[in-house]
Amino acid sequence: MYTTSQPDPVKLEIFKNLYQFIAEQMGIVLQNTATSVNIKERLDFSCAIFDSSGLLVANAPHIPVHLGSMSESVRSLINDKGDTIKPGNVYLSNNPYNGGTHLPDVTAITPVFPETKENTPTPLFFVASRGHQADIGGITPGSMPPHSTTVEEEGILFDNFLLVETGNFQESQVRNLLVNHIYPARNPDQNIADFKAQIAANERGVKELHKMVTQYGLATVQAYMKFVQDNAEESVRRAIDVLKDGTFVYEMDGGTKIQVKVTINRKNRSAEIDFTGTSKQLNSNFNAPKAVTQAAVLYVFRTLVDDNIPLNAGCLKPLEIIVPEGCMLNPTYPSAVVAGNVETSQTIVDALYGALGVMAASQGTMNNFTFGSDRYQYYETICGGSGAGSNFDGTDAVHTHMTNSLLTDPEVLETRYPVLVESFSLRSHSGGKGKYSGGNGVVRRIRFLEPMTANILSGHRLVPPFGLNGGEAGQVGRNWIERHNGTQETLDSTATVEMNPGDVFVIETPGGGGFGSK
Repeated sequence: MYTTSQPDPVKLEIFKNLYQFIAEQMGIVLQNTATSVNIKERLDFSCAIFDSSGLLVANAPHIPVHLGSMSESVRSLINDKGDTIKPGNVYLSNNPYNGGTHLPDVTAITPVFPETKENTPTPLFFVASRGHQADIGGITPGSMPPHSTTVEEEGILFDNFLLVETGNFQESQVRNLLVNHIYPARNPDQNIADFKAQIAANERGVKELHKMVTQYGLATVQAYMKFVQDNAEESVRRAIDVLKDGTFVYEMDGGTKIQVKVTINRKNRSAEIDFTGTSKQLNSNFNAPKAVTQAAVLYVFRTLVDDNIPLNAGCLKPLEIIVPEGCMLNPTYPSAVVAGNVETSQTIVDALYGALGVMAASQGTMNNFTFGSDRYQYYETICGGSGAGSNFDGTDAVHTHMTNSLLTDPEVLETRYPVLVESFSLRSHSGGKGKYSGGNGVVRRIRFLEPMTANILSGHRLVPPFGLNGGEAGQVGRNWIERHNGTQETLDSTATVEMNPGDVFVIETPGGGGFGSK
């Protein structure tokens, strides 16, 4: 018989790994069953398990911006649908004002009930998978419009939509939603196929949790969910013990600024993270939903922990996050948010590292590149240089911080789309010099073989990624087009361009900042 009043250190380690393993199993099913390049090849998805109140217990090491915000989606479902949640139901949500990040990131949430059939009790757990859809409608193919001003222009919004009702997939209802919109989805068949893959991934999570309950007993499984969260909380408190107060202001290319003040309370072993002074919400799409801001804070404090703990709700307990309503980090509906998730989240992370004095800025952008037509839609994020720290150099050509996806293999990209990867190389000397140097960015050249619309949504094309303690800043990125006739067109940080056969889109990504003077 297991005791469940105090955690046993060995069992804590076993359960911690079991919970993570379940999320990893879900990810493998999702990758194997998805059809879009985005989920199957780039692995732009995340899977996680939650306790009965919707708090994150464990995740696979997928995409940080997804993982820190998904709990808000699950809790919104509990608040919204509470008593009507039944066994065999699956819900779909991407609402940025209810725990979503941006509309292409669609979350499938499955409640987990006891296997006994008496009455319909409340769910014991929840499992969820969030996948970035290649297109979910909106004003540009790929649903990452550089110049959207309202969330409606970014695609179709699902708010706790009933995708599976007591085991029956609601295909006609979901298809109606995808096609009957002012800016409809361009490939609803692919959306539906990916949603089915997410349902399958969740089903694996449900099965594995049932197995666990059968083996260890429900009381033990639930008790260790709490112990795993308590352990994460204590780990973050230990990390806070060695931090100092700090403030930082970081400007973005559009002239907006993120302002953050971190105050450490030694007695309570807690930290207050205050974003007062940050720019007001914008008419552009660089607003970050509050769930994204929370995810960025959660990520930073998790990276300060040396122990091998799953990112979970316990990590947030020692943190008080103050984000004034109506600022660009806590916008009100219907503000556009598509870049807030991918770009502003990166700025928040770097500003926090700057305030804590632990690390120079990384490239600070995901260099979001989308292209498409009615027939094709493609999205990728492009790597760059990471920032240096007090005892390490930055890394060349990596996805940094809030993103953790892959780039599609050139063979797959060129087989599935009418483009050529003309070159993909390191951008030498783009990292900032210092005692420890920042990592280098990359140069990516894509030649188009058919007419398509291409979009770039990027940052740090004007403001360089900062160095710390005397380290130099990293170099800014650049975007431009080389037309088939030999002319060149320089592009801003955000741009939409019509590409013709033979035209080349060139993206140079920023380097990371250096740390310490030489």
